[in-house]
Amino acid sequence: MIGLLGSGSWATAIVKILLEKSERTLNWWVREQEAIPSLLEEKHNPLYLSEAYLDTSRTMVSSNINDIISASDDIYLVVPSAFVHKALADVPREMWEGRRIISAVKGIVPESGLIITEHLHRELGIDYDRLCIISGPSHAEEAAKQKLTYLTAASHNRDFAEEVQRQLDCHYIRTTYSDDMDGIECAAVLKNIYAIAAGMCKGLGYGDNIIAVLISNALQEMTEYMHQISPIESEGNNDGRLRRFESFAYLGDLLVTCYSQFSRNRTFGSMIGYGYSIKGAQLEMKMVAEGYYAVQGVEKIRRRLGFSMPISETVYGILYDGKSPSLSMKALLENLK
Repeated sequence: MIGLLGSGSWATAIVKILLEKSERTLNWWVREQEAIPSLLEEKHNPLYLSEAYLDTSRTMVSSNINDIISASDDIYLVVPSAFVHKALADVPREMWEGRRIISAVKGIVPESGLIITEHLHRELGIDYDRLCIISGPSHAEEAAKQKLTYLTAASHNRDFAEEVQRQLDCHYIRTTYSDDMDGIECAAVLKNIYAIAAGMCKGLGYGDNIIAVLISNALQEMTEYMHQISPIESEGNNDGRLRRFESFAYLGDLLVTCYSQFSRNRTFGSMIGYGYSIKGAQLEMKMVAEGYYAVQGVEKIRRRLGFSMPISETVYGILYDGKSPSLSMKALLENLK
């Protein structure tokens, strides 16, 4: 049985994909109890992607997370990173035994400072061969409208990743395999930070020309970050793992998040550039910008390892040190390479 934890936009889109692909019942944890009756009756999520039709006749929906986990073998985790720790806090550790987790979360858990798979492994004791991530340039709004979308299923366990591919692949979803689970997950974290920077530039009145230069520098910065924390040669290392930053799992995800109208991180950055306070932007959006939390975790790692990340450091300074967006971005953009 397949379970899914989360009820935001991306969670809703994945529910739609899974229900369309299989005739099996899907177990779905929806935190907001008050949303469940409307969801079941109207066959739409009243809170997110409300236009997406969901065949709820084949869903077991509950606000009790333990009921959903106990009834499932493979579990899609689609909770914003800022809430992963809280969502899973009351799940008994032994309940995870034997279960496989597919993470569609793009962020760092604030309480542990770890990427999702590392958090699940260290904090919950889930073996890496029972972990898989799905990532790629994949805005929920487009997937829900059945627009062609490419995903990557990354895991140390190829058989598991290929099973995830079979669960997701349909006429509008194409899924490829990668063994670079750490690299792809880190890329998904970093691209949200860079999308905030791109949004700030837009809000401050900079044009596409300089934003393109910013994104080029962001890819270089991403490459250096991964080299520092998880080095793999671009053409492969001794154990055969590959990391090609020009592929869509890295560069493609970075581009769509920095440029798309659907990017909540770009939107958040734009609002900061326009003059919104951080709290004001968060309240206005009513959705989580993962990059806000990610940049704090990345900054801790950067300081510990002692290397430079000018774009990420600039975003951190604006969001957490109260530095001026206009002055900080001006200093950054005048020194790009």
